Amino acid sequence: MLRNEQIASVKGNGEITTLYRRAFKILRPEGRHYGTVRIYFDSETRVISLKGWSIPAAGAGYEVGQKDSVDAILFSDNLYEDSRQKVLRIPGAEPGAVVAYEYEQRRRPSILQDEWVFQQEVPVRLAHFEMRLPSGWEYREHWSNHEVIAPQAGVANQTIFALNDVPPIKPEPAMPAWQAVAGQLLVQYVGPNGVGTFKSWDDVGRWYALLVSGRRDLTPELRQKVAGLTAGLSSPSAKIRALATFVQREVRYVAIEIGIGGYQPHAAQDILKNRYGDCKDKATLLSAMLKEAGIESYYVLINSQRGVVVPSFPSPMVFDHAILAIRMPDDAPDGRSDQGVIEHSRFGRLVFFDPTDPYVPFGQLPSALHASYGLVVGPSGGELTLLPLVPASANRVERVARLQLQADGMLEGDVQETRSGAAAAEFRGAWFNLPERERKSSLQRLFGPLATAASIQSVSVESPDPAGEDPVLRYNFKIPQYASAAGDLLLVRPRALGPWGDNLLDNAGRLQPRAFRSARLETDTVEITLPAGYAINELPPAVQSNIGKVSYSANTVLDGRVLRYTRQLQINDVLVGTDQLPELRRLYRQIAADEKATAVLRKR
Repeated sequence: MLRNEQIASVKGNGEITTLYRRAFKILRPEGRHYGTVRIYFDSETRVISLKGWSIPAAGAGYEVGQKDSVDAILFSDNLYEDSRQKVLRIPGAEPGAVVAYEYEQRRRPSILQDEWVFQQEVPVRLAHFEMRLPSGWEYREHWSNHEVIAPQAGVANQTIFALNDVPPIKPEPAMPAWQAVAGQLLVQYVGPNGVGTFKSWDDVGRWYALLVSGRRDLTPELRQKVAGLTAGLSSPSAKIRALATFVQREVRYVAIEIGIGGYQPHAAQDILKNRYGDCKDKATLLSAMLKEAGIESYYVLINSQRGVVVPSFPSPMVFDHAILAIRMPDDAPDGRSDQGVIEHSRFGRLVFFDPTDPYVPFGQLPSALHASYGLVVGPSGGELTLLPLVPASANRVERVARLQLQADGMLEGDVQETRSGAAAAEFRGAWFNLPERERKSSLQRLFGPLATAASIQSVSVESPDPAGEDPVLRYNFKIPQYASAAGDLLLVRPRALGPWGDNLLDNAGRLQPRAFRSARLETDTVEITLPAGYAINELPPAVQSNIGKVSYSANTVLDGRVLRYTRQLQINDVLVGTDQLPELRRLYRQIAADEKATAVLRKR
C-alpha cells in the first residue's frame, strides 16, 4: 500500500464526515482485488463522493467515479432494505499497475468516535490520519498494538498523525483475529458540553439502553405466542428453553453485522410477524417473549472474533454481534461456568445464549465467544464482562476404535466418536452443511497419507439435534496393507486415526500467538486384535508432555492378543503466547513422533 489516508472533519453539531484515500501498487495477480472498492452505507452513513484511478504498467490510465459504481441492496427483506453496498470496479487493476481511490462518507451522528487502522496485511509506505475539529472541541486518543506517537504540528484545530513504512501483519495459520493484533488508533471526540462522549462502559450501556427503548414492548400477538409456546409448562426454566428454542429455530437469521446494519433493532412485534431478523433482532424478540413469561434478560453486545474488544477504550464500534444474558430463575440447577453461566455482581446469576446459532443448545456458548468480552446492558447502564472460558472437560471428543489386523496387513473395524459442548456444536455445523456424498470423504481425511486407500463401509449419526444428547458418529472402515511386513516381522502403527500433530508451528520465525477455537479434551482408545500366530516384539515408548496450557500423553500396552493404544490431548486455554511457542512446538513434535511410532510383531 502506497498511501493509507483518513481525514475526519467534525462540525459543531457533532456531524462527522470522513475522507478515505487509498493507493496500491499491484505486484502479483492475487492483488487484483485492490481494484474493487466496496462501501457499506445506509441512510445515516451515505456516501458523498467516490472516485477511482489506475495507472497501468503500459498504456493510458483510467478514471472512474460515483456514476460508474453500482448500489446493491444487501438483503431483499423489507426490514433491511436500507442496508446497502456501493461497489466500484477500477479498470486496469493488473500486476504492475498503481490503483487509487478516495471516497467521503457521513458517519453515524450518535457516535463521536473514530478508528484508524494503519497496519494492514501488506506493507504501508505512508499512513496518515488527520482530525479537523471545531473550536472548543478536544479529543482523547488510545493506541492499540502500537507505541504512542506524537502528533505533527498543523493549523488551528487540526491534528495529524503520520507513520512511514508500517510493516505488514503477516497472515499465519491459527493466529488471533487480524483486528486483535493490528496497530490502530482509537479516538474519542469531546465537544464543549461533553454530549455523546463515552467515558466508561456504563456510558455505552446507557446509550444502547436508550437506543433500544420501546423495541421490546409487548403486543397482543406477542402475548398470545408466548402463551401458546409455554402452555403446560410450569417451571420458569422450561419456559426459557421453549422460548429460546423457538427464536433460535423458527426465526430465520439474517447475517448482517451490527454497525453495518445499524445499532438499533427492529420492534419485537415486527420480527415475530416477519419471522426473520439479524442478531440484535433475534435477541430483541427473545427478550420481549421472556419478559411476558416473567423472566428478566439483558442485551449483550460482543464481537464475534475474540480479542477485538479493547477494554480500556469504551466504544460501541468494536461490537459486531448481539446475544442475550438471561437472569436464571430460582428453580434452575446451580450454575456452572462450563455451561455459559456466571454469577454477575451487578445483574445476578446469568446464562449467556446466542439465538442466532442453530447448533448450540440453550445453556452453552458458541466457541468463538468463549473468554470474550461482552457488554451486558441493563436498563440504566452496562458493564463490560468477560464471558466464561469453558473448560476442556466440557468440550470433549472421545473416540473408541475396535479393530482387527489380518496377517496380510489389512486393518478393519468399527469407530465410535462422541462429542460434547463446543466440539458437538462444531460437528453439527460442519456435518449438516456437507452434501451427503462428501461426508464419507471427510472421514477419509482422518487417515492422513492412507486416505486414498481407506474404504469407509458405513456411516451413521445419533442425536444430531442440538437439544438432544451428545451426537455420536459411528463408521466402519478397511485399509489394505496397513501393516508392512519385513521378513517374519509385521510393523503396525497403533495410532490408526486422526493426526493431532500440528505443523502450523514449523516456522521458527512465527510472530503471532497460537489461537485455539476453544479449550478442549480429545481422547483416543484404539484396540487392535492381532492376527493369530504373532507376538509383540517391541512396543512404542510412552509419551508424557505438559506445558500448562496444553498437555499430551500416550501409552501402548498388550492385553492378551489386543494391542491397546490410548492417548489424550488437553487444551486448557484459547491462546498460547509467543513466549511459549518454542515449548508448544516441542510438544507437537512429540505428538508427531508418537503418531508415527510402530509396534513390531514377530511371527511365532
